[in-house]
Amino acid sequence: MDLRRAAGVSTCDGDLPIHRHSKDREAPPSFQKSRSHAAGKEVIAIAIDDTYYLGVLSSRTHILWSLAAGGRLGVGNDPRYNNSRCFDTFPFPTPTDSQTARIRTLGEQLDAHRKRQQAQHPDLTLTDMYNVLEKLRAGEVLTVKERATNDKGLVAILLQIHNELDAAVAEAYGWPADLPEAEILERLVALNAERAAEEARGLVRWLRPEYQTRGLKETQAGMEGVAPDGVDAVAPAAKIKIAWPKTLPEQVQAVLAALSGAGHPATAREIAEAFAGGVLMRGPEVAEVLTTLTGLGLVRDVGDGRLVRG
Repeated sequence: MDLRRAAGVSTCDGDLPIHRHSKDREAPPSFQKSRSHAAGKEVIAIAIDDTYYLGVLSSRTHILWSLAAGGRLGVGNDPRYNNSRCFDTFPFPTPTDSQTARIRTLGEQLDAHRKRQQAQHPDLTLTDMYNVLEKLRAGEVLTVKERATNDKGLVAILLQIHNELDAAVAEAYGWPADLPEAEILERLVALNAERAAEEARGLVRWLRPEYQTRGLKETQAGMEGVAPDGVDAVAPAAKIKIAWPKTLPEQVQAVLAALSGAGHPATAREIAEAFAGGVLMRGPEVAEVLTTLTGLGLVRDVGDGRLVRG
């Protein structure tokens, strides 16, 4: 079956954003031809033919979200992109027209740069390019092999495109470009909670309303308020379940983000329910983290076991 036709995509000559898994991180997605590629089971195909979405999904904001919300796999504890956790729950920004155009342009530049360099150097892989990119970002010295990859892939230019893309996506959210990772996650969790509340009222911000709303019933009469463009009425969505991180620093960040995203004083049980496995599996671990955070003054009890950020 033609994946493009099945997904309702009719333009961009069959290009689909493909999300790959990498050993150390989630690899940014890339556009691939749907008719000439056989997708393996570890590949996620996102059927949207707009480089604006490629730009957002390639940004630091989405990568951080997918690492926090996705799963882990194998003895190397490698990140695994799970579309129901990483994509479906991701709160996209609501940009202005000019911000959308800027992100779309950068997405096109990103896609064109990688394809051009790989066409010129058939042995050049995205994994090699992004391994070098991370070392350049960290200011580390490159090996001889990595310098060759840098030259072939013009990775310094790739890094510049990503830096500009990260800043453009942050601007679309109305956030500073230099937020620390923990605060980005906190804001995304809070925004996810806002969107969930909208959906509980019957409002959904569709990414592709012309396709996704096909066959839906008309908006219920008597609904209060007017839905924005791209927003329609459907049944309430299920709440996000965040994967429990493996390391203590990540667990601390995740618990703080879940507490902030609750939007109200929350109990340890309520916070534990935000994570995959719920209170039965994560209750003791969440309680231990909260006890430590309370002792450090980062979390405080406002009564009846209800907690807020300190």
